[in-house]
Amino acid sequence: MELEHKEITEQIIGASFEVFRELGYGFLERVYQQAMKVELELRGLKVEIEVDIEVLYKNQVVGNYRADILVNDCVLLELKVSPSIDSRDEAQLLNELKATGIKIGLLLNFGKQKAEFKRLVF
Repeated sequence: MELEHKEITEQIIGASFEVFRELGYGFLERVYQQAMKVELELRGLKVEIEVDIEVLYKNQVVGNYRADILVNDCVLLELKVSPSIDSRDEAQLLNELKATGIKIGLLLNFGKQKAEFKRLVF
């Protein structure tokens, strides 16, 4: 079974490893967000940062999220700088996917000595 948006997610993961290789770990999340934007655009991808997401309940806006990065209008990225990716991080990204109707998300963690990622599907 072919993964949805496999080529794009592979490019994103490759970009995250390149950013990690250049910057290492421990910077603020915003630094990695800007570096990812640069790297993804160099790879020819469409990138939006700090994307506002409305949460609807019975067609009424009841809250907002701000997604870190949206790539090619089809993959959401949630960046972290923490010791590990945990269930709260996964829940946050799954909620963002649910709110947008986007099916694929990647959690990217730049907070340890080795780059870490997790692919989530809603």
